[in-house]
Parts: sequence; C-alpha cells; structure tokens
Amino acid sequence: MLTRLIPRTDEAVPVIGCGTYRAFDVSDARKIARLGDVIGALFAGGGRVVDSSPMYGKAEKVSGALLAGAAPSAQPFIATKVWTHGKSEGIRQMEQSMAYFRTECIDLMQVHNLVDIDAHMRTLIDWKARKRIRYIGITHYTAGAHRAVEQAMRDYPVDFVQINYALDDRAAEQRLLPLAQELGIGVIVNYPLGGGDLMRRVRGRPLPEFAAPLGFKSWAQILLHFIVAHEAVTCAIPGTGNPEHMTDNLMAGALLGDHRAEILSWWNKAGL
Repeated sequence: MLTRLIPRTDEAVPVIGCGTYRAFDVSDARKIARLGDVIGALFAGGGRVVDSSPMYGKAEKVSGALLAGAAPSAQPFIATKVWTHGKSEGIRQMEQSMAYFRTECIDLMQVHNLVDIDAHMRTLIDWKARKRIRYIGITHYTAGAHRAVEQAMRDYPVDFVQINYALDDRAAEQRLLPLAQELGIGVIVNYPLGGGDLMRRVRGRPLPEFAAPLGFKSWAQILLHFIVAHEAVTCAIPGTGNPEHMTDNLMAGALLGDHRAEILSWWNKAGL
C-alpha cells in the first residue's frame, strides 16, 4: 500500500481508507459481522483510515465496536466529525464520538459541511493543544460549496480538508487541490467513485486496453488510481459494506506510477 505524508508532519497514511456513510449505519448482527470483515480487509490490505460522522446514524458506534475488536497489531487512523450547532452541543457530540470509538484522542476531528465552523473551530484548536485530537479538518461534499471551503482553508489552521473529487467531478482540480498544496493541507477525498454513480456508468463495459499492461484489474482500481495519483491527495475513502470491494479498492493503492493521463484520455473519448 502506497502512503502519503500528512503535509504538516512526517506521519504517513495509506492512500486508500474506508468511508462509513450508509454502509455502517446498521443494527442487524449479520450485517455488522460482515462489516467486521470489511475492517479486517482494510487492515489486511495495509489500510488504516476509517472516516465517520454523527450524521451517519449508527456508523460511529458500529465502527468503534469493530475497531475495538480488531487485531492488536491494527493501528487505525480514526477520522470523524462534529455536525451540530453551538459550542456546548459540539463538545457534547465530540465527547460521544470519543466514547463510541473508545479512545481519549481522535486522530482527526473535522467540522462537517462547515456547520457552525466559528464555534467549533475554537474548541478544536483548544483540544488539539490539549492532545484530545491530533489533527483538525473541514469537510464538504458538493462543488457548490468549494468557495466556502476555500475561504475556510485560508481562515483557519486546518490540517486536512475533505472534499468531493472523482473522474466525473473534477472541480476540485481548479482551486482547492492547488491551494491545499500551497498551504500544506492534507486532502481526503470523499465520493472518489462518484457516490456510486460513476461505477454504474462503467459497469458491464470492458476495461480499456491500457488497463491490463498497467496492472489494473477492475474499474474501481482505475477510478481510484485517478484520484490517489494526484500529488495533492493524501487519502481517498470509498465507502463499502462489502469486504471483497474493500480488498479491490485497496489494490488501487498498490499500483505504482501515475496513469492519470491514460485514464483521462480514455474518459474523454468514451464520452460517458
């Protein structure tokens, strides 16, 4: 698994992680057991990053329990979010997240969708100084919010920005990715497979001719490589509740080189 340095530190994280939106919002024991296999596949394939949020229903609670049951050698990088209004409510919510993840220190706490960012950022700065969190981040998932994200990147001492970026959604290339490089901010990519829509568009199509010689064995690997091969991207977090998909996703992080040009050329010719 390839790794990238978090820009403001010398810590490296794997370029493929696991998002928990929807897939981990479950209560059925059989589904939770299958998610345990997803987490097992993540660590077995060299991944570490698990991203969640209070907005995702039961996902934090489920993720925390599964991580607590992971092999002792596993070293998860836990990223979650604060998603509420008001300083006191934000503190209550983040305390609950720590309880779910059974830890006294969250690796990355992010202001979800920039909700009440002024109130929460003061708490995050304080908690980072007190070592209750290690990194501070902000998130959004739509291109329409990129101007606000850009302003927040300039206004606050964030270590990470989490944004939408996919082969069919490349607005982040215009300003946010270059700005992240300029300011030394790590980038986590949500919706790297277009929220599932991109995979549906290519499903059933044969892989391009360039795929096999370059080592690509699936569409997910091609589409994820396009994201993580960008030098500004620290980690992509495709969400899945399928351990086989998790393993396939992780293989995209083991492919060497930068084949974005071949992928983009094919995409433009395909006209999808």
